[in-house]
Amino acid sequence: MPQLPINNLNVLSQDILPTPANIKDDLPLSAKAETVILEGRETIRNILDHKDHRLFVVVGPCSIHNVEAAMDYARKLKELADKVSDTLYIVMRVYFEKPRTTVGWKGLINDPKMDDSFKIEEGLYTARKLLLDIAELGLPTSTEALDPISPQYISDLITWTAIGARTTESQTHREMASGLSTPIGFKNGTDGGLDVAINAMQSSSRGHHFLGINQDGQCAVFHTRGNEYGHVVLRGGGGKSNYDSVSIALCEKELKKANLPLSIAVDCSHGNSSKKPELQALVIENCVNQVIEGNKSIVSLMLESNLNWGAQSIPDNLADLKYGVSVTDACIDWDTTEKVLIEACDKLRDILPKRLS
Repeated sequence: MPQLPINNLNVLSQDILPTPANIKDDLPLSAKAETVILEGRETIRNILDHKDHRLFVVVGPCSIHNVEAAMDYARKLKELADKVSDTLYIVMRVYFEKPRTTVGWKGLINDPKMDDSFKIEEGLYTARKLLLDIAELGLPTSTEALDPISPQYISDLITWTAIGARTTESQTHREMASGLSTPIGFKNGTDGGLDVAINAMQSSSRGHHFLGINQDGQCAVFHTRGNEYGHVVLRGGGGKSNYDSVSIALCEKELKKANLPLSIAVDCSHGNSSKKPELQALVIENCVNQVIEGNKSIVSLMLESNLNWGAQSIPDNLADLKYGVSVTDACIDWDTTEKVLIEACDKLRDILPKRLS
């Protein structure tokens, strides 16, 4: 019988990363960025509590792969955010990690060079630097919490966090969410079902005890108080959308049954647009009309948007990448983004304040 090692049979190598504290020392949070993030979190909490009449809109690329393009997008978005700030609170979508059903590019943190070299240390530095630069513009950011370790490196720079459809059911992610400092949006399951999101909201609102790493990179047991600001994100699934008024009413019914706040975010992409970017505008229009007709539970919209339309495969020669075009899900372009959000703002400007009365 061959003698096989008892440990690390399938591990090829290990690379020691800098601790979260090391990277934060190199890229510290500035006073301006801290103010943007803290004020952003408080704004979203107030919207979720129905104290602030605005909708918060999470908008940006499906994933970040080019920092220069991301900053070009952020500068445009900041100008738009200022224009619509009386009605819409804009948060830039800055997603660094992508869940994969089988294999594929896992995002900028995991593979910043997009060549399967997996320079994760470089990815962490790049991600943190980009979040700092966007915060310095005065723009709050959001991301998906996928890996349970990476939030220790970047979560101090995040205003709103999503838990994706594939991980909402995960105990690890519910425990992690219970300790995060941001409001948390839980997406419904990939089959379109609401149960996993509602269960996740209930679970993460309570305290948990779980293993993780601290700022010095040491293994630690975390004891959390629970996150009161979990909410459902409707993203469609199972071949069906769930943004229409009937779906919203059914979601409200399930939230009431679970004694959870009636705060619903609608993801205008993914299953709700059948991953066809041109349909996102129709989803927004429908949701805006529901608010005009008296809906009070829709508090947020999500859009997948980039500088340019559509999506592209990652080419063998990275020099062939098209600038400002998604390498994951197809996105609407900037002109369309600006148009649909200004139209939504104009339609809702006089309507939203009345929802608080």
